[in-house]
Amino acid sequence: MFPMAPEVQNATAGTLLGFLLDGPRSGWELDQAIEGSVGEFWNVTRSQVYRELRNLAETGLVRVRSAGARAQVPHEITAAGRNAFVAWLQRDLPPESRRLPILLTTFFGEHLEPARLAELLDAHRAENREAMERYRALEPVLADAPWALATARYGVAYTEMVERWIDEVALPLVT
Repeated sequence: MFPMAPEVQNATAGTLLGFLLDGPRSGWELDQAIEGSVGEFWNVTRSQVYRELRNLAETGLVRVRSAGARAQVPHEITAAGRNAFVAWLQRDLPPESRRLPILLTTFFGEHLEPARLAELLDAHRAENREAMERYRALEPVLADAPWALATARYGVAYTEMVERWIDEVALPLVT
């Protein structure tokens, strides 16, 4: 009997393998690619990138290449890594988990001065608008990548919904 191919253990590992499908990248390059794309909705820290690259190399899903410019060590996906990535991508999705500090604070808003809650909502509105602009800026860049474009459009729709929600919640605070 043949040994089973290693499985992708978590979403960070799956994310890294997905980015390595485009070619070898160093940990720093992977971190930058994540930050400029899926980082808008999927948090991956730089330390997680390097830890997962080590794990992926140990399990044979990526191969470590010789150091390149500025001592960056590129990693490339192996055939086993491609197979593991496809298997991971086809898995049933786990339940979503959301931690939204603005919702938690608003839930207990009756214990805040209305002016303070309004300040917090305004600050969240500013952050939300920045995210909305980043998503909108991605749309023309992703015009030739329909699934990535659909993800950016989700981001736009979500941030527009948050904007409407803040308007509804904040209105009674200012009247």
